[in-house]
Parts: sequence; C-alpha cells; structure tokens
Amino acid sequence: MKLMTCSIDGRQRIAMYVGGATVADLAATTDCFPESMVALIEQWDDWKGSIESLAEQAPRRSLSDVRVEAPVPVPKRDIFCVGKNYADHVNEVKALGYGSIPSHPIVFSKATTTVNRPDGLVDLSADPTETTDYEGELAVVIGKGGRYIDERDARDHVFGYTLINDVSARDLQGRHVQWFLAKSIDGYAPMGPVILTEEAAGNVRDWRLQTRVNGELRQDASLDQMIFSVPEIIATISRYVTLQPGDIIATGTPAGVGAGHEPPVYLKPGDEVRVSIEAIGELVSRFV
Repeated sequence: MKLMTCSIDGRQRIAMYVGGATVADLAATTDCFPESMVALIEQWDDWKGSIESLAEQAPRRSLSDVRVEAPVPVPKRDIFCVGKNYADHVNEVKALGYGSIPSHPIVFSKATTTVNRPDGLVDLSADPTETTDYEGELAVVIGKGGRYIDERDARDHVFGYTLINDVSARDLQGRHVQWFLAKSIDGYAPMGPVILTEEAAGNVRDWRLQTRVNGELRQDASLDQMIFSVPEIIATISRYVTLQPGDIIATGTPAGVGAGHEPPVYLKPGDEVRVSIEAIGELVSRFV
C-alpha cells in the first residue's frame, strides 16, 4: 500500500497511489477520514482494515491534476537522522575530517522547516558557501511510538518507508562542527513521493538505493550495506527518546556524494537530483 499527501482542489488530502499515474482520493469517501498523514498514523488501527475498500470506492485523480506534497508535510518534531551509516561513504569523506567508521549510530536532526515536496524547488541561495550536496536516503516513518523498543520488535513500530534527500551545506558542516545548521536550511529535505506501508515492504535490506544527478548515476548501494540496520537505529533512538507516531528517521547515505569527488562536485542552479528505491518510487528535486 502506497499512501500520499496531495493537494487536491486547493486542500491537502490523503490519497493512495493505485498505479500508472492515478491516485485514489481517500478523503473523499467519508467526512471523518483523517485530515493529515500524522492523524491517519495515529488512528491507523481504526482505519487499516478498511483502507483497501475505501480506495475501491474513492474517486480517481490523475497525478497531473494534483500536487504531490511530502507525505508528512509538517512533522511534529525535527527529523531524526543517522550519519555515517555506510562504510564506503565514511571512507570517501574522511578527508573532510568526518572521522572513522562509528561503533554506535551517530544521530542528529534536521529542522521541520527543511521538509520539501517532490518536484519542489530547493533554493541554493540560502547557502552562502556554495557547497550544497545531495544525500539520497531511505526514511522510516514511525507508526506505534514507544521507549526502550527492543530491536526484535522494532519493525512492529514502523508505519512505513519513504525517500528523503538529506541536502547538506558541506562548508557549514565544518564551520559549525555540529551538523544541525548545515542540514537545516529551509527546504533542504525533499521527501516522498509516497509512504510504502510496513505490511507491504518485505525485506528492506534487499532494496537498492540510487541517486542520479542530471541523469548521471552517483549513488548505488544495497541497503544491506548499512552499518546499523533499521531495527538497530530504532532501538538506539528509543533507548533515550520516546518515539511518537509520525516521527521520521533518515537512515544515512551511501557513497557517491558530491563531497566525495576529487575535486568536490557541488550542486548548482539548474541541477536535478533523483533518488530512487524501486519498491517506493522516485523522488525528484530541482535546485535553483
């Protein structure tokens, strides 16, 4: 099941992607349908059994007639992010002073105002250093919250999976030591286009993540290359922070970022970045 947030007739609504270029407008089936993705996640136990039948009844909309938004356009909290979670990526950025392969997950955050929609524009002028880089990543959306979540039970707490581009200003990363400002410029987290629900996901570690810049393949990795798996990440964060429905966790980026080239190849106005995982789809971002 692939769920989306779309602007339809000037109003954000929850829809289901039903194939081709068509979505089912779930919110049109009943007046009491949740008004936001977070509300749906919070009420998922009440709705999950009827979503498929609602989708059959729902009016169909062409993707060309709606505006696809980030699945969670306004998260309740900052996005949790995991740094240095692929060994090849750690090795490619060692020269930037980012250190060696970690023994524990490195967790930081991006501000909620970074969230950007699929096909949205990312404003490079907000980075005065002109060192903006892409980082294609799998993102996990939490369903059932909790603290002290056991690694063996972690996927029971996952609502689904989406794509995120953890856009980063590299010189700001070094200048401020902590990564928050470099990764929290407004609009620097394109996300989407859908949430693939946990029930439909299968073996996540079999998936392949790819990132293309202007059509050129830059990142290409199997998710089984992650140093810390999705269950490990959830267990680690929840050991210290109570996770809540709708929380978003970006799981790290593989090798192939612009900073890893010699010389570095940073994004410039007119560039297009496509992050994809076949099971989820493709997240397109344009930089201006």
